[in-house]
Amino acid sequence: MQIKRIALAAVLAVSGLAITSCGRQVTRVSTEDTIDISGRWNNSDSREVAQAMTRQILEEPWIYNFKEENEGKKPVVIVGMVYNKSHEHIEAETFTKDVEQAFIQSQKVRLVQGGKKRDELRGERADQQTNASASSMKKFGLEQGADFMLQGSINSIVDAHKKKKVVYYQVNLELTNIQTNEVVWIGEKKIAKYVKN
Repeated sequence: MQIKRIALAAVLAVSGLAITSCGRQVTRVSTEDTIDISGRWNNSDSREVAQAMTRQILEEPWIYNFKEENEGKKPVVIVGMVYNKSHEHIEAETFTKDVEQAFIQSQKVRLVQGGKKRDELRGERADQQTNASASSMKKFGLEQGADFMLQGSINSIVDAHKKKKVVYYQVNLELTNIQTNEVVWIGEKKIAKYVKN
C-alpha cells in the first residue's frame, strides 16, 4: 500500500513537471512595437510601408494641381487592388486598410468605398427602396465618384545560402486619374530583412 502511494506521488510529480515545463507564456505587447520572429512580412512592415507611401503620395504635385484646377476641392480617391506577388502569403487587405487610414487621417483627400464593401452598400440602398420610410430612404445615383484610383503590388526576392537569407520586399503603388487614365504618381518602398537560423 505504501509503495503504491509513493509510486502515485512520483507519477503526479512527474506529470506536474511535464505540464509546467510545456506551459506557454503569453505577454501582451504594443501593436506599435516591431517584433520580428519569423523574418516574414508582418504588421510592422505593413504599417511602416503604408505610412511612408501615403506621405509620398500626399506631398507630390498631383494633389496641388488637382486643387488648382478644381477650385480648391479635395481629390476623391478609391483604393483598388494591391496584388501579392511575393513568395509568401501576405494578406494585402491589412496593408490597404493601413493606407486608407492614413488617407483619412491626413484630411488632404476624400476616400470612397470600393470593391465588395461598395457592393454591400449598394445592396443596402436597394433594400431601403422597399423597406425604409420615404423620409429615411437613401436614393440611387448620388454616390461620390472617385477622381483617382490607387493600385499596386507587393513583390519579394529571397537570397539564401545555408542558414542565412536576405528577404527583399518591394511595394509599388500607382495613382491613376480615372477620367483620363493618366498615371499621376508612382512610388515604391523597399524593406530588406536579414535572417540567420
